[in-house]
Amino acid sequence: MEHTPIACSHHDHNHCISDALEAARQLCVGRGVRLTDLRLQVLELIWQNHKPLGAYTLMEMLAKANTRRVAPPTVYRALDFLLEQGLIHRINVLNAFIGCPSPTTKHQSHFLICHACGIAIELDQPELSQQIIGVAQDAGFQVESQSLEVSGLCANCAGIPGQSEHRHE
Repeated sequence: MEHTPIACSHHDHNHCISDALEAARQLCVGRGVRLTDLRLQVLELIWQNHKPLGAYTLMEMLAKANTRRVAPPTVYRALDFLLEQGLIHRINVLNAFIGCPSPTTKHQSHFLICHACGIAIELDQPELSQQIIGVAQDAGFQVESQSLEVSGLCANCAGIPGQSEHRHE
């Protein structure tokens, strides 16, 4: 069965943003942690599309939105908070951040990253994580964390028929 990830499908991206922000509010209230205005604004900027954003890009976007410069440590503290709460993921190869569509579920972060258009597609594949753990155990290695980042072309950029109807919003 063919499955086109949401990042590669035509959809109402405002729905992605509003769902992510509402999930963040509920999660933070449930955990008794503060989702400050700045943290919420950083999260909203990260969710503006399915392309990972670097910290300096976020700082520039915040400066435009707030008409004042936001200090780098302030942005990094907001990113650290969002990472700790599982609301975003860090994509190491890009040194960038992307929103997590499943922040209430602890999971490993594995991504398909299109080097042409820049979108990142999070894979929800628990069996992949288990295979990595199994291979590591066979090698006598204890896994503490894992992140798989695969670079290539998304369906749209590769021109795959029937799967290339999306716009990167």
